[in-house]
Amino acid sequence: MTIAQILDGTALAKKFKDALREQVRHLRQDGAVPRLVNIVVGNDPGACAYATAQKKVAEYIGIQYDLEILAGHTSQQELIETIQRLNSEISIHGIMIHKPIAPHIDYRVVANHVVPVKDLEGINVTNIGKMMLADTRITPCTPAAVMELILSTGVNLRGKEAVVIGQSEIVGKPLSLLLLAQDATVTVCHLATSQAGQLVGHIERADILVVAVGKPALVKGEWVKKGAVVIDVGINKVGTEIVGDVEFEKALQRASFLTPVPGGVGPVTVVMLMRNAIEAFKIQKEPRK
Repeated sequence: MTIAQILDGTALAKKFKDALREQVRHLRQDGAVPRLVNIVVGNDPGACAYATAQKKVAEYIGIQYDLEILAGHTSQQELIETIQRLNSEISIHGIMIHKPIAPHIDYRVVANHVVPVKDLEGINVTNIGKMMLADTRITPCTPAAVMELILSTGVNLRGKEAVVIGQSEIVGKPLSLLLLAQDATVTVCHLATSQAGQLVGHIERADILVVAVGKPALVKGEWVKKGAVVIDVGINKVGTEIVGDVEFEKALQRASFLTPVPGGVGPVTVVMLMRNAIEAFKIQKEPRK
């Protein structure tokens, strides 16, 4: 029986961290380093813990990482004003808005107030538009992490059947564009696909399967095509366990490569944020055309 190779996100993230650290070492010789600001609305312990983990990665690489913590009752307009202030500070090269955000704030609206060149999460409409043209140097972090995990397998994506389950604006949709840029044949599935009874059929044909829904065991292991590359983006708490969207043990017996949860996409995503910070820094230091 063939057992899938585990795609170790922690190990891949370490390789990227070391490479980015070397980049920053060279940048430091010119007297400046990338600096990013993470805006957190409210003092949620979980949000602060995740931000602390991000800061450790940034410090290892050599990036200056600042937290701007706003009160939970901060209005949308006040948040926009904070973003505009950070946009204008030339010493700040990247801005991110921590999620989840308070329900009284429209994330899409505030995210689009970050100037595109400082949009570390790559979700400003300008950057998404550039993705359509394969002309952006800053890409959404989770889709970028998924692509790096896929590419680390050495599989040639040209003409491969790639199925993305989940059409979110921060994962599914931008990921489909990145896959298209590699000449994969891309299908995006969602709730209506399932309601039409078509989901399993699409999964069974997938050479590359990415699942980003947030529903434990949504994809049954026996649906996975033999030899498929399976990337599980889902993070779900079941009792005391953290599990993905794919039945891991059964998928392990059919896939050629499979990401674990946790320890797969997550560690690489954090490093992609840092890669974007370095890229944003470089762009802002380039002579204006």
